[in-house]
Amino acid sequence: MGANFDFGGKTVLVTGASRGIGRGVAEAFAAAKADLAILADDAGVETTAQEIAASCGRAVTALRCDITDRASVTKALSQLDRIDVLVNNAGLERITPIAESGAEVEATFARIIDINILGTYYVTRDALPKMRKGSRIVFTASIWGRTAAAEFSAYCASKHAIVGMTRALALELGPKGINVNAVAPGWVKTDQSMLSLRRMAERSHLPETQLLDEIMAGQSLPGLMNPADIAGLYLFLASDLAANMTGQTVNIDRGEVMS
Repeated sequence: MGANFDFGGKTVLVTGASRGIGRGVAEAFAAAKADLAILADDAGVETTAQEIAASCGRAVTALRCDITDRASVTKALSQLDRIDVLVNNAGLERITPIAESGAEVEATFARIIDINILGTYYVTRDALPKMRKGSRIVFTASIWGRTAAAEFSAYCASKHAIVGMTRALALELGPKGINVNAVAPGWVKTDQSMLSLRRMAERSHLPETQLLDEIMAGQSLPGLMNPADIAGLYLFLASDLAANMTGQTVNIDRGEVMS
């Protein structure tokens, strides 16, 4: 998919890119000749950078930090002189049942909000001074940012917030010539989504395969997407083809949610 676009000479930062959707998006930008930087809060980000660099034949910058740590974000982004495309993809998806007792669920709820909203806000604030007219910001939202799922209140709330942040920043940054849009994926085969599926199956006392079949039955097009299947939408929104789009959240979910 990346071969259909040309980001040569442009610096692209993808957060949460050591695995899952972030890695798929980063690989697509690398294939499109971008000067790529990837950020994540695990040692895998360095290995991922090396693997992508080997595949595209160009250096890839690895930045490691917890985006909820304000000072760490500033330090990490100080390594980049400019950012033409910011892909705010880093996020955490966990079950947070409201009726579950104990402190663990509250700690998980707070962590999801910290990463998905505050951390994303911190990255965007520090990236903005490095952006210029014609730059792009692309958020990873979710179809659960348009609908909801029982027992995922923190994640759903955070993704609704991302949709709102996309709209607000589009209004705020439009006069600066910066487009702001979001991608709302449906079910994509990643470690996080499969963990959610497993937890949902456990709590509903259904086999994972049966639950997945029921989810797929809600799609107009059958089948489970992989990260590479949705990466092209990120490239499109970051390209000149989307120059007249801003403030939009675009579903890519095989027809599960039509809006």
